[in-house]
Amino acid sequence: MAAPSVEKRLRKPKATKFYRVGFDFRIHTAPGLRMENIGDRTLMSPPGGRSFPPLSEPPRLVLDRSLGRAPADWELFHDFWLVSDRMKGVLEAVDREGVAFLKCESRSLGRNAAPDYWLCDVIRVLDAIDEEKSLGEILDDGTENRHYNGMGRLSLVFKEGVVGSAHIFRPRFWGNIICDQTVKDACRAAGMRGIGFRDTSN
Repeated sequence: MAAPSVEKRLRKPKATKFYRVGFDFRIHTAPGLRMENIGDRTLMSPPGGRSFPPLSEPPRLVLDRSLGRAPADWELFHDFWLVSDRMKGVLEAVDREGVAFLKCESRSLGRNAAPDYWLCDVIRVLDAIDEEKSLGEILDDGTENRHYNGMGRLSLVFKEGVVGSAHIFRPRFWGNIICDQTVKDACRAAGMRGIGFRDTSN
């Protein structure tokens, strides 16, 4: 049997694949839910870092099927995500240090008891974009508001040495959520609904 070629033995390991995490827009209808104790306030992470805003009481989530479908495991809610107990378990199992959760007081207007839901934030921010290899328009360059134009053509490559063992994070200068194959595979294996993944290099 012929020995493996030197080229094959010295081949570099395959680069990690990264994904932009968002909502699965194949779901076209709105969820039947509302928060009854935040009024007209928009919940935003405070300036200077990712975290939940100070609240005088837990968010009170009302599930109302007259307003729409049952919530999926992953729903956009203001500056955060609303996640099911199942999704919380998946994210904690894969990368506990990268995420934070705030439990909602859930109640249902239907006959069934309301399942638990949580506000979720990806709190890890990494300066991980390889700008020499990435393609995209940078806006407000040279200022504290420097960021990538998310509306234009964008192909991002990440520095794996900076990412390290992290599986989910937000890149500096582009606040969207990024994950690796481990997170995608875990969500698929658990049958999570509502979460979508897009290759960041495309």
